[in-house]
Amino acid sequence: MAKDNNPNSNKFKVSPWLIYTAILLIFLFISFITGGSSLNEPGQLTSSKFNDYLEKGQIEKVIVYNKTEAEVFLSAAALKEGAHKKVSKDVFDRPNKGPHYTFDIGNDQIFQNKLEKAVAEGKLKDFNFLPKNNWSDILISLLPIIIIIAVWIFIMRKMSGGGAGGGGGQIFNIGKSKAKLFDEKTDIKTTFKDVAGLEGAKEEIQEIVEFLKNPEKYTNLGGKIPKGALLVGPPGTGKTLLAKAVAGEAQVPFFSLSGSDFVEMFVGVGASRVRDLFKQAKEKSPAIIFIDEIDAVGRARGKSNMSGGNDERENTLNQLLTEMDGFGTNSNVIVLAATNRADVLDKALMRAGRFDRQIFVDLPDIRERAEIFKVHLAPLKKIEGLDTDFLAKQTPGFSGADIANVCNEAALIAARNNKTAVDKQDFLDAVDRIVGGLEKKNKIVTPDEKKAIAIHEAGHATVSWMLEHAAPLIKVTIVPRGQSLGAAWYLPEERLIVRPDQMLDEMCATMGGRAAEKVTFNRISTGALSDLEKVTKQARAMVTVYGLNEKIGNVTYYDSTGQSEYNFSKPYSEETARVIDEEISLLIEGQYQRAIQILEENKDKLDQLANILIEKEVIFKDDLEAIFGKRTFDKNLEEVVS
Repeated sequence: MAKDNNPNSNKFKVSPWLIYTAILLIFLFISFITGGSSLNEPGQLTSSKFNDYLEKGQIEKVIVYNKTEAEVFLSAAALKEGAHKKVSKDVFDRPNKGPHYTFDIGNDQIFQNKLEKAVAEGKLKDFNFLPKNNWSDILISLLPIIIIIAVWIFIMRKMSGGGAGGGGGQIFNIGKSKAKLFDEKTDIKTTFKDVAGLEGAKEEIQEIVEFLKNPEKYTNLGGKIPKGALLVGPPGTGKTLLAKAVAGEAQVPFFSLSGSDFVEMFVGVGASRVRDLFKQAKEKSPAIIFIDEIDAVGRARGKSNMSGGNDERENTLNQLLTEMDGFGTNSNVIVLAATNRADVLDKALMRAGRFDRQIFVDLPDIRERAEIFKVHLAPLKKIEGLDTDFLAKQTPGFSGADIANVCNEAALIAARNNKTAVDKQDFLDAVDRIVGGLEKKNKIVTPDEKKAIAIHEAGHATVSWMLEHAAPLIKVTIVPRGQSLGAAWYLPEERLIVRPDQMLDEMCATMGGRAAEKVTFNRISTGALSDLEKVTKQARAMVTVYGLNEKIGNVTYYDSTGQSEYNFSKPYSEETARVIDEEISLLIEGQYQRAIQILEENKDKLDQLANILIEKEVIFKDDLEAIFGKRTFDKNLEEVVS
C-alpha cells in the first residue's frame, strides 16, 4: 500500500453545520435538565380557579417568582382527578413533577397573606417567594437570534470565498485582484526549451528574467530594470506560451490574469483590482505580472464612446497607467502583456516608461515550423523517419496553435483508420481537413455540376502552372469540402516583400476558374464567389494601401492606428473614390482577360486535365507535369530554407 505523504489527509475536517447542530442540541439539553419548561408546558390558571383548588386542599406547594408569577404544584391525590388529567403526565407519559400550573398574581402582599392563612389551616404545605433567574428561558428565547446570526455568518463566509483560499471574486472580495500566483516549485512546467522558434522574442524576454535574477549585472553599468514588455502578434503564435515559459524560468513570484478579470458590473471595481494587484506584487517584489488580452482594458480612451458606457473601463485603464508609471511607481515589478489588437491600445499605455519593449511575435517561418512540429510530434506514436521539414513546407502561414491542431487531428485520423502509428498521409489529410474542411463524399452533385466544378478547378491549376509568380500547385480535388464544392492546394512562396507582377500573377491564377467556365461553356456561374472576394481585396490593397497604381500614385489611405474606423467620412474625395473604383475594376478585368487568353491557348490541355479530374476526383502535381511538362521557371521546392 502506498504511503500517504500528505500530513493533512487524516485530519478531521469540522463542518460549520456540525457546530451549529451541536449548539442547538446543547440548548435543548440545558432546557431539559433545568425543568424542561419548553417540553412540559404548565397550564394557565385564573385567580378564581386557584382559590378553588387552594380551598379544596389540592395544592401542595406554591413558588412565587419576582412577586409577579406563581408556579403551582398539585398534590398526588389531586393529580388523580379527571380535572387535572392534562397536567398529570409529561410528554414522555411519565408522572409530571411540576410545576403543573402558573398564573400571574396581583398584589404580592395580599397574595402572601392568603398563602399564610392556607398554611395555617392545613390546606397548603409550603410556599416561597424567590427571585427568578431562569437561564434556560433566556437561552431558549435567544436561540432563534443566535441561529440566524450563525447562518448569516456562514453564508457571508461562503460569499467571500471562505477561510483559506479566499476566492477573490465574490461579494466581499469583489475589489480584490483575481490574479493567480504561480509557485515555481509546483505549478510551472513550461520553460524556454518548450518554446520552439521565437528566438528574437525569447532573447528579449530572457534578458528580463536574468535582470530579475541578477540585477547587479545591469545596474552596475547604470541600467534600470524595464517597466514592462508588450507581446504583440497574430492569434496562436505563442504569446501566452512565452509568458508561461517566463513563469517557469524566473525564480520570482509570477501573477497571471486576463484583461477581462478587471471588468465587473460594479463601479470602481476594475481600478480597485488594479491597485490590489500591484500591492500584492510590490509586497512580493521582485515579481512579474502577466496580463493576457490587455486590449480588454487598454483600448484607447475616447474612442467608440457613443453610449457613454466606457467610463468604468477608462477608470481601470487610468489606474493601470498610474500604477505602471506615476506617483505610485512600483520598483522591481515587471508587467508582461499580450494582445493581438495592438492598433486599438491607448498611446499612453504604449509609451516608453510603461511598456519599454514591444516584442512582435510573428507567424513562424519554415524553419521555425519544423521546430514546432518536433515539439508537438514528441508525444505522438508516429512512423520512423517522418520528415518534419516536409510537414513544415506543407503548412505555410500556420501558427504554432495551428500546427498543434494539425498534429492532434492527424492522430485522430490515424486512430479512426485503425492504424498503429501516425504516418505522412495522416498529416496531409489533417492539413486538408483544417484548411478546406471535412470531406462531404455523400453530397449529391449532378454530372453537369461535376463537370463545371472540374473545369473551374482545372482552370485554376492551368493558369497557375503557366504563370511564373503564381503559387505552385500541390493538389486539386472536386470532392466537396466544408462550404466549397472543390478546392486546390498551393505551396506559396514565403516572401517578405511582394512586387506588382507577383500580385498580378496571383490575381490572374485566382480568376482562372471563372475564365475556364467562360472558355469552355461560354457562360459563368456563382461558383467563383470566394475567388472574386479574394481578387477584389488584392486589387483594393494595390490601389489604396500599397500605392502600386499609376493613376492614383504613391498614396495610401491605410491608417495603422485604427482611428479611421471611427471616422464618418472617407479620407479622399468623391472624385478620387470614383477613380479608385475604376482602377480596381480595370485591374480585375485585365487579369480576367489575361486568364482567358492563357486558357484559350491551352484549351486542349485544360479539357484533358478536367477529364482526369472527373475520373479520379483528386489530382496531384505529377498529373500536371504529365500534361503540361515541367515548369521552366519552377524553383527547387524540395530545398529547405536555411
